[in-house]
Amino acid sequence: MSDIIQPGTAPFWVALMVVAGLGLIELVSVLIGASASGLLDDGLGHHGPGDHEAGLLGGWMSWLNAGGVPILVLAVILLTAFAVFGFALQSLAAQILRPLPLLIAVPAAMLAAVPATRWASRGIARIIPRDETNALSQAEFIGLIGTVTIGPLDQGHPGSVRVKDRYDNVHILRARAAPGHLMATGTLVLIVDGADGLFEAIPAPDSVANSASTGV
Repeated sequence: MSDIIQPGTAPFWVALMVVAGLGLIELVSVLIGASASGLLDDGLGHHGPGDHEAGLLGGWMSWLNAGGVPILVLAVILLTAFAVFGFALQSLAAQILRPLPLLIAVPAAMLAAVPATRWASRGIARIIPRDETNALSQAEFIGLIGTVTIGPLDQGHPGSVRVKDRYDNVHILRARAAPGHLMATGTLVLIVDGADGLFEAIPAPDSVANSASTGV
């Protein structure tokens, strides 16, 4: 065990444990019909690139999260990069002389993790499903049939709806139920409105649902 936990690496082990904890929270939240990352983004008002508030902090966040990935994903990337660079730095220092003091190792690891996070977020954003798409305007999703993947949909926190566009591309949309409706996970729904990255849905009419593709 002493070969694994080296002196001067405690903050980096803590970062890895936080990453594991965040992953567990997201898994549990999805199993109970919610999404921790979606709820966090909704609470912070973050829906994608360009949505950060103005000011020094907002500008820094916009630069860091160049790919516009969910805040929870960004935190996982940053903490993982911080831990990796920290372990590597302390291992190298130990081979040369001895591990660096934490007052030097921690800022150095974070300094390396920040640009790495920016680079990684841009790559991951090309892989993970997005709430919005640059290829289609938001209006072009109105009228599409989809399936509730994270629900139930009500007038509270948004859930997710999986739809296919006219090019047969799959999109994951943040959505709420229209007033007076409640839709469980797995329900076929019709997208009827949308603004600022958030859509509104109603249960799909029987005639439309029957003709919808089973692959939606």
